[in-house]
Amino acid sequence: MGRRVLVVGGGGREHALVWRLAASPSVAALACAPGNPGTEALAEPIPTPVGDLGGLVAAAATWRADLVVVGPEAPLAAGLADRLTAAGIATAGPTAAAARIESSKAWAKGLMAEAGVPTARATVVTDLALGLAALADYGLPVVVKADGLAAGKGVVVAATHDEARGALTAFLEDGALGAAGQTVVVEEHLTGPEVSVLALTDGEAVLPLPAARDHKRALDGDRGPNTGGMGALSPVPEVDAGLADSIAETVLVPTVRALAARGTPLRGVLYAGLMLTAAGPKVLEFNARFGDPETQVVLPRLRPETDLGDLLAAVADGTLAAASPPAPPDGAAVGVVLAAGGYP
Repeated sequence: MGRRVLVVGGGGREHALVWRLAASPSVAALACAPGNPGTEALAEPIPTPVGDLGGLVAAAATWRADLVVVGPEAPLAAGLADRLTAAGIATAGPTAAAARIESSKAWAKGLMAEAGVPTARATVVTDLALGLAALADYGLPVVVKADGLAAGKGVVVAATHDEARGALTAFLEDGALGAAGQTVVVEEHLTGPEVSVLALTDGEAVLPLPAARDHKRALDGDRGPNTGGMGALSPVPEVDAGLADSIAETVLVPTVRALAARGTPLRGVLYAGLMLTAAGPKVLEFNARFGDPETQVVLPRLRPETDLGDLLAAVADGTLAAASPPAPPDGAAVGVVLAAGGYP
């Protein structure tokens, strides 16, 4: 008898997950909370918003979900996976403690230092005076990052000191991002092609998915402010099999091991945003969930015989090492985001 799978979220990422799970032989029934008009053709809509954690746990129990797959970062950071697990519902998504690798950039920097994962040099500051002093240690451009979740819009690449001061003031003094900006990471600017690598993990085994590249700037020609992502493509020309193996060995596996060593194993998706520098791949950021819009171009490249339902169930129950690895990816995919006027 097949699984009953509930996908949490309502965006393009969740539509891609539902679409792929609908093709999985191991999945007998699908629901999406709250879903969208695209998911409704494939999954039963459950009108519970992603911020209602108690409501989502109750809905999963009422619907008799065998597995819950959580898309967005905010409910993960708030502890949705913890609540689902406590209710006895298998979940592909990290605990709030493991999700700190995304919800706190400063915490992630500490973990990377501990694990020896290559990343940009950075200084963590909590007030404007310290932030301004830190700027003296970096050239231009310089990167100013809000510590907390900001829907992909908490990063400023400042070409001038005035821009950097403006970002620090907005985050630390003006409260432009609320609590998310009360701590700031000042970081060296890395150059090179960017790449996103998503990997399934049950806290021990690591299964990388095809690499992708997202385009974050709001306007054509790589102009305008950063967004959560305006489009993506896969494969990435620079990432051959050798580089993919290197990224797994130097970034993904050490990070998963470091999380487990801290007592916060990550069961879900580890997403590494990387810069391919002249000195090798370096981490720009980690996310603890399926990327958006990367998921929309990664999942279509999985071959038809790859059962995503089986893989996500193995993530949830800690048996990923025994799962059948997916066949090599096929074809190419491009995704473009349609956004409301004024975004971000």
